[in-house]
Amino acid sequence: MISRHRPARITTTLALLLALATASAWSSASADTGVTLQPPAITILHSSPADAKGDVFVAPKRTSATTGQQGPEIVDEQGRVRASINVLPAGRSPSGDAYRETVLLRLNTERGRPSVKIGSSEQTSGLSFAGPTGTKDTYVVLEAKEQATSLKLRNEDGRELIVKP
Repeated sequence: MISRHRPARITTTLALLLALATASAWSSASADTGVTLQPPAITILHSSPADAKGDVFVAPKRTSATTGQQGPEIVDEQGRVRASINVLPAGRSPSGDAYRETVLLRLNTERGRPSVKIGSSEQTSGLSFAGPTGTKDTYVVLEAKEQATSLKLRNEDGRELIVKP
């Protein structure tokens, strides 16, 4: 039997799992939309020996349409953003293609590389995994766009496999 009164920690964990389960992304979101996804630097100004060790969860809010992050982030003890959730507004890419409002979850390595992206819009959803820092052509993209699906695997040496039903 599930209790109606769940501890806040369980509710928060369930909310994060729900967000992870419902969002999806494509690796070229920044290139396709022309939106540069750079979370702001976070500096920890005060700490105490009594503070718990571990990551910090923050939820910055954008004050204007031109300033960075507008959503929750997980920041490690060194002040590095390790995960973020953004809502990207609808618009047009530099090439003129229209794109819809998109939710994008990014998981970053300790070097700041967004190695996992999950994104979702009404038209497209997808999941991408990027290779380690220093690679640019090693990735996997799983995408559902309109009424079609695909899986793209690419190695740094240029070998590529695209699977479509």
